[in-house]
Amino acid sequence: MEITGSVALVTGANRGIGRQFARQLLERGAAKVYATARRPELVDLPGVETLRLDVTDPDSIAAAAAAADDVTLLVNNAGITTGTNLVTGDLAEIRRELDTHFFGALGMVRAFAPTLAARGGGAVVNVLSALSWFAVDGANAYHVAKAAEWALTNGVRLELAGQGTLVTGVHLGAADTDMMAGYDGPMTDPADVVRAALDGVEKRQLEVLVDDWSAEVKAALAADPATFYGRLPA
Repeated sequence: MEITGSVALVTGANRGIGRQFARQLLERGAAKVYATARRPELVDLPGVETLRLDVTDPDSIAAAAAAADDVTLLVNNAGITTGTNLVTGDLAEIRRELDTHFFGALGMVRAFAPTLAARGGGAVVNVLSALSWFAVDGANAYHVAKAAEWALTNGVRLELAGQGTLVTGVHLGAADTDMMAGYDGPMTDPADVVRAALDGVEKRQLEVLVDDWSAEVKAALAADPATFYGRLPA
């Protein structure tokens, strides 16, 4: 998958990792970058083409797919975190996380798969998380939604293989974005996240582990969960 000359669409491109995707795609020679957001007026990058897009709204997804019918690289980045638990948390907030991360990403893949097929296959990048693989009290709705998006990524990869579409999952720990405001642990620069992700796409990697924490969490899946969870703060 060549970034140079590609036509990319990035969801949630008004800030954080999404903004870095749009910027670095241009820097790497993408022919066109659709920078999408629920409020496209907040996108401040010169050289991009802005589109209004709410990934939780099927009509909005359909309109974006009709407007951007030349896409060869789809980046599913839009995300939220509500800080909601599962047993006592607000069900509406849990559903909102799933609507964004799972159904939103699935809706985008379904809408753009024919476009990618018509242009030789192209690629889909799903921005996932180390939290795809472990639970943490206070963010379990996010964990479930990202776990579902990881499973989605693995599933659509198989379904789109026949049309030549690369599907890359990107896992990271904490990135220095507005979403992580208030977090006092180590954080990765969003520019480094995107650099690793796009390098992975160009190498046709199925999975990109951005940081050591993501690699460690994934490796722990094969061990006794008591060992891993015993190391987490109470």
